[in-house]
Amino acid sequence: MIADSCAQYANSIFENYTEMSTLSLILGALYFTFQIYGDFSGYSDIALGTSKLFGIDLLRNFNYPYFSRDIAEFWRRWHISLSSWFRDYLYIPLGGSKGNLRMKIRNTFIIFLVSGFWHGANWTFIIWGALNAIYFLPLLLTNSNRNNLEIVARGRMLPSLKDFLNISGTFALTVFAWIFFRSNSVKDAFLYIKGILRFDFELQMLPLERYSVELLALILLFIVIEWFSREHEHPIFGKHKAVKVLLLLTGIVLLGSFSNVSDFIYFQF
Repeated sequence: MIADSCAQYANSIFENYTEMSTLSLILGALYFTFQIYGDFSGYSDIALGTSKLFGIDLLRNFNYPYFSRDIAEFWRRWHISLSSWFRDYLYIPLGGSKGNLRMKIRNTFIIFLVSGFWHGANWTFIIWGALNAIYFLPLLLTNSNRNNLEIVARGRMLPSLKDFLNISGTFALTVFAWIFFRSNSVKDAFLYIKGILRFDFELQMLPLERYSVELLALILLFIVIEWFSREHEHPIFGKHKAVKVLLLLTGIVLLGSFSNVSDFIYFQF
């Protein structure tokens, strides 16, 4: 419901970015950010749930990645099956974080560039991988890439100011990288970013049947539910289960019938 709803707006904005204001372009990047998460996390949950029906427990693939406090934590929480495979069968055999400085930098870029190339033979994916390598490098060089192993704000309702700023910064870097991942070409990605830097904050209404107010409210609801469930394996678990289900059902009633069905993004990979 969330992914396919976001897809309508993300596709419209990315395909018509030359006509969009800064505000619309930022929203387009945010829509895609939640589209790909909802799409792939939901796709993984369907696989996990179907397997459990046959008594098979598969590896958890997402662990609240958008609450990460640095990019290293993000990659421990995003697409865990692929990340752990690359770690075990590529990064560690190359020497991992051992060896001299040159080897550490080499291994970091190899792992992220191969991750980008795994998604497709397009320079947009390669640059997306390189960006993540650049994000990761300062953490590796300062030996702080394993600082955030615990769940953020465990046992507390709200994060500390430091955690909030770190989460916001990591999220912003991730959204920026997704622009390259979503764009049809490197040229489109740079022009999209150039459009954001025009600082034109005109409020535009997209030529769709419904405006995005309901969708933005649903995304916010989704974030709140995930935040208060972050200490559990799945968002619907934990306290106030009935309230969460009721809220999500309300979202389905308000928005679900207006969503166009889209193919899973990761089918193409």
